[in-house]
Amino acid sequence: MRTSLIIVFALLGIIGCKQTEQPVEKAPVKFQHVVDSGPKPWTSETFETTEDDFTFGIISDLNGGEREGVYATAVEQLNMLDPTFVLSVGDLIDGGTEDTLQLKKEWDSFEERTAKLNMPFFHLGGNHDLTNPVMREFWKNRFGPRYYHFIYEDVLFLMMDSEDYEEERMMEIYTARAKALKIISGEIEGKYEESEYYNMPERSIGGMSKEQLDYFTKVLENNTDVKWTFVLMHKPLWMREDEKGLGPLEDVLADRDYTVINGHFHSFSNQIRKGHSYTILGTTGGSQNPKDSMAFDHVSLVRMAKKPVITHLKMEGILTEQGVVPGKK
Repeated sequence: MRTSLIIVFALLGIIGCKQTEQPVEKAPVKFQHVVDSGPKPWTSETFETTEDDFTFGIISDLNGGEREGVYATAVEQLNMLDPTFVLSVGDLIDGGTEDTLQLKKEWDSFEERTAKLNMPFFHLGGNHDLTNPVMREFWKNRFGPRYYHFIYEDVLFLMMDSEDYEEERMMEIYTARAKALKIISGEIEGKYEESEYYNMPERSIGGMSKEQLDYFTKVLENNTDVKWTFVLMHKPLWMREDEKGLGPLEDVLADRDYTVINGHFHSFSNQIRKGHSYTILGTTGGSQNPKDSMAFDHVSLVRMAKKPVITHLKMEGILTEQGVVPGKK
């Protein structure tokens, strides 16, 4: 019995030695070549180390005169570019009605096209999506909150509602807007530039309630250590200088890294404000002024590494393997 045990332990020892002597797998060599001496036809053999990053996409205004087929093409292009998720800055439907059947038809159309994305999509409302209390309720029943936040990979996203008015003021804007549209269409006489709606500040820069301000103030206070903060909205609340604008929230944002992005004007621009990047996107299917060189269809890609690298891609330049814009022959 003792001899048998000695043999067993000896065998285990041999096996153990063999296991420890197994060669350790080496990491694969990333860059290999056979030019061993003399000049080399490349500039460097020092490559960027792999970073923990991700990329997300952004679409801009579809509406305010949607042009057929543009958004469907953008969906195909975004699938080719393969971001982790896609954000919007509003004006996703034509809207501007209290007819719930018409609203369902328009949202069904938008959702049918959006469902072809291979990644998550985050809704955000614009003036076309949230024109009146009926549309607010429709949004609530279909998409939930009008403003919200989320965190992905230590990056904070504030998704704001720039149509956040008291109901009485919302109806005043809605009524004035309906009359202005009749002037534009020639249904009634008048000049659009002299209409009540044209001269309302909310037409261009929107508004935000104290409740929304308090919500995002608390979000920022509870998330002080995130790597970066993105603030998205439809209308440029940052252009409004009273308490219903972005100013009070900018004070809370002041000591952190952040980027602001909005739509609404259908014309691309970028500026540095208070030391931070503020971008107004062009369109992803909305109407365009042919005299405006910055009115173009595009999608935006943001690669989030240590800081964001933002690239705006004109849709006419995103081509398939065959060298054509997706959907076009």
